[in-house]
Amino acid sequence: MKRVDLTLAVPAIPGPNIIGGSGGSGTRVVARIVRHGGMFIGTNLNDSEDALDFADYLDHWINVFLASRNSSLAPSRETAMIQDLQQVLQKHLAPLHPTARAWGWKEPRSIFLLPFLHSQFPQLKFLHIVRDGRDMAYSTNQNQLRKHGNWLLDRTELRASVPMRSMALWSRLNLFTADYGETILPTQYLRIRFEDLCHQPDQVITQIFAFFGLAGEVEHIVQQLEIGPPGSLGRWRTQERRILAELYRVGDMALERFGYHETLE
Repeated sequence: MKRVDLTLAVPAIPGPNIIGGSGGSGTRVVARIVRHGGMFIGTNLNDSEDALDFADYLDHWINVFLASRNSSLAPSRETAMIQDLQQVLQKHLAPLHPTARAWGWKEPRSIFLLPFLHSQFPQLKFLHIVRDGRDMAYSTNQNQLRKHGNWLLDRTELRASVPMRSMALWSRLNLFTADYGETILPTQYLRIRFEDLCHQPDQVITQIFAFFGLAGEVEHIVQQLEIGPPGSLGRWRTQERRILAELYRVGDMALERFGYHETLE
């Protein structure tokens, strides 16, 4: 497979380092953390620290990629996908300064294209942010479900309520990413839970910095960014037990795997 040309990046600066996860899982604060550690994540960003050039790219290509997951991309589409990525990368890296410790981007939906991105960047590092799928099911941020649910969920799942569809998407996407990361990218993949970042920020930030090769005063970063549990953490607890039991049925494998096995007594 043809690959994008990385000679436009500063050779001594490692990258790309990519931050992805389900929408609303806490990637915004992680992006701010890595910037404090010296990582370049772009200058064309929105309030959530998403790299907007990559957001447009993902809007165009995720569903095309998902539609081909049981076969393969047509050569013409694969070529176009690579060419578009080359253009996005060129714009993204134009302001890269040689003093950066690393470069990459944060766009949560990069998670959908992890195998393709790995084919283009064999040296990439992927930081996978996970948040309790029951919280995600009741998030107001259902953009990933709205934009890509039809391409990832089956017909039965698509007839379910929004929380159930959201849980199904969360489960399938995060299980696939965990499998791919642990199996194909064992030294280039790190998964952190948003809840652990909220409750043990010093430890998790130190882990992130070691993974990406960043540096900074961790205690100062925690204080400056005011890292701690948001009011929405654990919002699933306010739902009816009958509904929660159904949510757990839909996402049981992922909830167990990622340590979200606590239930209401």
